Amino acid sequence: METPTHPVPAVLAVVARQGRVLLVRRANPPYAGRWGFPGGHIEWGESTQAAAVRELQEETGVRAIPGDVLTALDVITPAEGERQHHFVLIAVRCQWVAGEGVANDDALDVGWFSPQEIADIGATVSVDVERLARMALALEEP
Repeated sequence: METPTHPVPAVLAVVARQGRVLLVRRANPPYAGRWGFPGGHIEWGESTQAAAVRELQEETGVRAIPGDVLTALDVITPAEGERQHHFVLIAVRCQWVAGEGVANDDALDVGWFSPQEIADIGATVSVDVERLARMALALEEP
């Protein structure tokens, strides 16, 4: 397996609705089994906004309209065997349109969580999920 030589850009779809955000429990490494925002790789020629709503639809069946970028995160994992991962995750705020969420694609489970529920989950939550949830909920329309 070839050692990566540069970070991999990816997106997170951050959907806030009625005081909660949509999270998925990841099926695949890195961070398999942890809760985080739906997301994944950006395809060649695809905008970050288009990638976010595509990944959201593929993983959960939820439809949304993409909005602004909330922030970008560096996620550098410890080496798994000989391979270390470095992702630049671009968090895109998405406005919910339809769907409650069903675990599809590479998601084991899906659910809507308040920031307190995210804090209560503890160690099974991916990096910065609670902070991003609070950012998105602060922008939520009444």
